[in-house]
Amino acid sequence: MARSTPGVTRQRLIDEAVRLFSTRGYAATSVADIQAACGLTTGSGALYKHFPSKRALLEEAVRQNMEAVARRAAAATAERPADEDGRAALERMARVVWESLEGDRDLIRIMLREYDGFPELFERMWEGVLASVYAQGAAWIAAQKELGRADVDDPEAAGAVLLASLTYYPLLRAMIGHTPGGLDPERFLAAWVEHAAATLRLR
Repeated sequence: MARSTPGVTRQRLIDEAVRLFSTRGYAATSVADIQAACGLTTGSGALYKHFPSKRALLEEAVRQNMEAVARRAAAATAERPADEDGRAALERMARVVWESLEGDRDLIRIMLREYDGFPELFERMWEGVLASVYAQGAAWIAAQKELGRADVDDPEAAGAVLLASLTYYPLLRAMIGHTPGGLDPERFLAAWVEHAAATLRLR
């Protein structure tokens, strides 16, 4: 029988809840399930010492996700060499996007499956994660055009198309465990970089 464990932290409750929500579904996961996954007695009410409700726990997971994405984006921008080759920049940015999506794989799976139940919550997650990725991509393309390193008529649309194909790979893998064309990550990424460079007519 599970017993109360003093060392179980608030973060452990969040991590286990996200894992259960992503595999079982939000509605099918009870507070008792989350407590049991943390090694707590199911009827102890220990979760309520940290969160007023199951929804509040999910809201905190989304808030943490948005903060983590902001940190990754800031770090990626700070580390970018001023004279970075265009193809190298595309590959580096693609890896940052994939790292972010892979790190938030369970939460993204929840968002895609449970959106109807939490539209406002997941709209904040969209704005904080994917929408910012698209905006940053368009800004980078526009900057390359301004510097004469790229030749593209509509940086915003080009960025949307390229990032849609890039994000589709980890999203599809997160949802159904398959990848486009059954390609491994490195093969897909190499082809994506070449396609993006040709689309943008990088110099």
